[in-house]
Amino acid sequence: MAQKGILSHAIEDKQTLYSAYMPFLIGGGLFVPTRKKFGLGDEVLILLSLMDEERIAIPGRVAWITPAGAQGTGDSGGGVQISDSPEGTQARSTIESLLAGMLDSDRPTQTV
Repeated sequence: MAQKGILSHAIEDKQTLYSAYMPFLIGGGLFVPTRKKFGLGDEVLILLSLMDEERIAIPGRVAWITPAGAQGTGDSGGGVQISDSPEGTQARSTIESLLAGMLDSDRPTQTV
C-alpha cells in the first residue's frame, strides 16, 4: 500500500483509547487528531504509541475528516479505518484486548 501520509499518535490510557476507537467500522478504526490535510479514501500509516506498549504501525484509509473549527467538535483530525492486513488485524486485536469490557459502554467518544 502506498501511503499518502504518516500520522503519529500517542494514547496514554484506556479511556483515551476507548474515546478514539471505532468498532463500528469494518475492521475497526481510530480517530487521530491532526492538522494535516487528507482526503477521504487516502491511505495513511498510523504510528501509534499505545500506553506502555511499543509503537505499532497501523495501515489504514481515511474514513472521515473533522476539520479545524467544526461546530460542536473538539479536536480536528480524521477517522482512519484499519486495513484488512496482518498488521491491521494484529493492531485491532491488541486494541480490543485492552478495551475488553468497555466496547459496549454508552460513554461518549470522539467518534461519530
